[in-house]
Amino acid sequence: MIRDKSTKQPASLPKGVIAVSPPSFRRERTLIKRGVWPVAGCDEAGRGPLAGPVVAAAVVLDPRRIPKGIDDSKRLTAERREELFEEICATASFAVAFASPARIDRDNILRASLWALARAVQALPETPQHVFVDGRDRIDTACDCDAVIGGDGIVMSIAAASIIAKVTRDRLMCALALDCPGYGFETHKGYAVPEHREALDQLGPSVHHRRFFAPVIAAREKHQPATVKPDLFTVETPITPEVSAVI
Repeated sequence: MIRDKSTKQPASLPKGVIAVSPPSFRRERTLIKRGVWPVAGCDEAGRGPLAGPVVAAAVVLDPRRIPKGIDDSKRLTAERREELFEEICATASFAVAFASPARIDRDNILRASLWALARAVQALPETPQHVFVDGRDRIDTACDCDAVIGGDGIVMSIAAASIIAKVTRDRLMCALALDCPGYGFETHKGYAVPEHREALDQLGPSVHHRRFFAPVIAAREKHQPATVKPDLFTVETPITPEVSAVI
């Protein structure tokens, strides 16, 4: 696990204003100079929502064709994320993997996310020799792996993966909105905003909701009061196949 400070306070800025440095390709380039290649970055989107899968992405950037403006997806507008998504697709190799709500229910959100991240790395067209992953936890890979806290704002390859994961998941949630209208997935992407909680309370959970997240449990108890509470140590719902994709 690597800790890094990506912010500093220049004297010229007003008090309380923090300058945030963009992610760099420094770590990847250091490994390349040592003959370590390919180097991948990976990140996920969707750990917090009440509905939909976790989407993980792994990206190997081409050092000669890195799109300008790559940053943590949370710092970008939706329009800029879409633009960078297309540029990354055109210049880098990457893969995505999905952890379904059923897997999240079975394994818990952390384990399901780490599983999806590992699957995304395994799905890359060429096995990387080193992987950087956002967060505190390393993933199960055949190569060296460094976990970087706040890595999507520090390491360029992780930032690129955050964009791929976020845009892929947002598009997926818009598709799920057509399958389950009324919840507003197309606007809030499954997060627990007031509009989503209200729809969940009125309509009850859909097949895309995560069964053991507290607001979903409350809605299920309201709409299905006779449902027997499951034992959390057993698998009540079969795990649906997740799909890994190389694009």
